[in-house]
Amino acid sequence: MKLQFGLMLASTALLFIMHAGAADITGAGATFPYPVYAKWADAYKKVTGIRLNYQSIGSGGGIKQIKAKTVDFGASDKPLTVEELEKNGLTQFPTVIGGVVPVINVEGMQAGQIKLTGAVLADIFLGKIKRWNDPAIAGLNSGVNLPDSNIAVVHRADGSGTTFLFTDYLSKVNPEWKEKIGADASVAWPIGTGGKGNEGVANFVKQIKNSIGYVEAAYAKQNKMSYVQLQNRDGAYVIPVEDSFRTAAVNTQWNSATGFYEILTDKPGQDSWPITGATFVLMHQSQENPEQALEVLKFFEWAYVHGDEMALALDYIPMPDNIVKLIEDSWRTRIKGKDGQTIYSAR
Repeated sequence: MKLQFGLMLASTALLFIMHAGAADITGAGATFPYPVYAKWADAYKKVTGIRLNYQSIGSGGGIKQIKAKTVDFGASDKPLTVEELEKNGLTQFPTVIGGVVPVINVEGMQAGQIKLTGAVLADIFLGKIKRWNDPAIAGLNSGVNLPDSNIAVVHRADGSGTTFLFTDYLSKVNPEWKEKIGADASVAWPIGTGGKGNEGVANFVKQIKNSIGYVEAAYAKQNKMSYVQLQNRDGAYVIPVEDSFRTAAVNTQWNSATGFYEILTDKPGQDSWPITGATFVLMHQSQENPEQALEVLKFFEWAYVHGDEMALALDYIPMPDNIVKLIEDSWRTRIKGKDGQTIYSAR
């Protein structure tokens, strides 16, 4: 045991020395992964001395900043298509999987007490269903004492991958939503109050009585927010927990997803949470500062190895080991210095 402990200390000391003098890492984008990135960053700094300065500004902002080369990496919950990646000289890879959760502030209603279908949820955000005791909601909730109160809708005000996942799901389950609003990181909301970031939406829902909004699962958990049960593709009502996110992700074919482009909403499975998604890191294929890019890759390499428990504690699903290998192989082939030389050596 003492020998093991000594080796662990030596390994940690060596890692710290290897990073000595290296610049801090900068990233910006999605608020969806911010809780786990913050956890990882705190732990990583203790081991290496390297800080991660991550701006939680929304996926739209992250995409803009990485295109402008003002950060070392961008972050988005809306994956870019292969065409978008190539056009901008970018590559992307997933870091964790999580869920988007409809959250409510309705007096007397506990977490999971109210059931909704995707079609009804869309009609609420379209403004067609205006009151909590509307027959469309009451018909799904026999025996639940729904209030005769107006529904206050809260949505994101900024460009957001969380919004993309939410609206992508609504587009799949409600034809009117697909035709009138569509799926994107920023949409023309028919009604509602806009909050900036997952934090802003969570705060508004907590403050506004009889409200409904949507946030990433970690924000719902951290803020002790009430959520709805949601009917999935198989017709089962499910709650947003680790197992339901994992079920939604289990059949994802990352190895055949070019550029890791994969959307996980409305997946089959009796226990599958219907608004599940991965979050992605964006980097330039050709790096002007290879040493700095390598620091970014070292951070995420460390997170894939040491960050699973921290991710699970926040209701994120870590990437499976076989997918991590695919990701690290992509770093070797897709991220290079200006001289065309690979900057990452896989473990």
